[in-house]
Amino acid sequence: MNTEIELKLFFQLEQQETLINLLDNLPLSEQQWCRNLSNAYFDTADLQLRRWDMGLRVRGCDGALEQTIKTAGSVVGGIHSRPEFNVDIDKTFPILSLFPEKIWPEQAIISSVQSELTCLFNTDFSRRTWHIYVDKSLIEVALDIGKIEVEIAGERRVEPICELEFELMAGEASSLIKLGLQVAESLPVRLGKASKAQRGYRLASQASPLSLEVLEFISLRPEQDLKQAFITLLATGLERWQLLEAMILESDSTMNIQAPYLCYRLRACIRLLRCTLAQFDLLNGPLTAKFDCIEGHLDFIETSLSCVEILQENSMLIAKLPQHKQLSDLVTVQLQQLSIPQRISMMLQEVSYGSLQLSLVELLFDVKSGQTAIDKTLSLQNFADKVQDKSWLRIVDLMPLNIDLSSADYQTFARALDESVFVGVAYGELYSAKSRDLFRLPWQDLTLGIRTLAAYRQLGELSQQNAIDISQWLTNKEESLLFAMEHSRRIALKNEPYWR
Repeated sequence: MNTEIELKLFFQLEQQETLINLLDNLPLSEQQWCRNLSNAYFDTADLQLRRWDMGLRVRGCDGALEQTIKTAGSVVGGIHSRPEFNVDIDKTFPILSLFPEKIWPEQAIISSVQSELTCLFNTDFSRRTWHIYVDKSLIEVALDIGKIEVEIAGERRVEPICELEFELMAGEASSLIKLGLQVAESLPVRLGKASKAQRGYRLASQASPLSLEVLEFISLRPEQDLKQAFITLLATGLERWQLLEAMILESDSTMNIQAPYLCYRLRACIRLLRCTLAQFDLLNGPLTAKFDCIEGHLDFIETSLSCVEILQENSMLIAKLPQHKQLSDLVTVQLQQLSIPQRISMMLQEVSYGSLQLSLVELLFDVKSGQTAIDKTLSLQNFADKVQDKSWLRIVDLMPLNIDLSSADYQTFARALDESVFVGVAYGELYSAKSRDLFRLPWQDLTLGIRTLAAYRQLGELSQQNAIDISQWLTNKEESLLFAMEHSRRIALKNEPYWR
């Protein structure tokens, strides 16, 4: 048995030669071999192996065949660790009995699984490898270019493979990150969460669609110390970032009306990570610059959300206006002109994007190893209380109870309110769900109200540009919404904070 410890990066095909030159010229780098690998992945029709969190393949290389089964492993901050068993064979179909009996779940009937095995998909790629020494660690780097292919009911589906894998041969896992960061600071890459097998299952429609509610509370436990809490917050944030990124890219072909929501969730996740680093005094200048760069590429989100607010099927925003068809057409054009897929592509081509991901992985492992210290003088509960109180006092200062706020005021305070909500997302699990949710409810209503006010502003600009007179209607709508929001805000400010 071997246990793979590896880091995976995705890149664009046009970066292939740049990557090869970079790896060839790194200190203590030795180019090894370049081979073509053919892989067939097997499971039963009801995905029994998948349900056991196992992956089974037969790999062909230079006329030799090898069957491999990978058992349950883990992914922490982009570092994959998974036990695997390899057996040389002379046929293209796997024989499960050749693997050790100990790997199977109790009471599993392997002969039955064997009889139901079928090939679900294939991956074929060329692999170029290097051995690179980093400090006292030896790392094998593999550059894979090829495709994942599946045929369903006569329909052929293909997805490209452009991956760079760093596998630890000897030494410390931190060396994987150090080498990965060297690459990420030189050309555009991004952390790779999904394995070729996972991508193949999805391409074959044999995996659940990706999904994530970005504002799910993070699973902190009161007995954790601050170091453990920080590791949980950072690891969860990185995992959600990669998942949301994959969801956006998988919806790229259509970029339907849900795309702005996915992009909003991605930004929320990145902002949550940024807030977490600031709370632990770990947000330095270089990291801030990388966060700012990514935020700059997501500056279309407010406009796109306003468009969606106006266009969504069940919205009553403009349904009763005589000009609703004309306005809907104008908003549809505006949403299309935002060119969201192109903007996402440009963001992923930024060196800062992958470099920030790898920098956060490096920080995660530095904290785990103790190289970066986290102050443990406070308990997690006390720390959470203080963080929430600081966030709350900022909101009270921005939105005093004794003054009236305008639509422009609410737009100005939108980010501060967002960040206050993120504090609750990070630490909310440490408190009573009932009191927490009652306290958060009016603030969540205000967040939705701010989005609707932005949609009204968007309608105002579009109507003026196209000589459509809806000014009185807009004034009435804004005044009515502002009245309701001011009522909610005053109730919210009088509520007793749940952490006190």
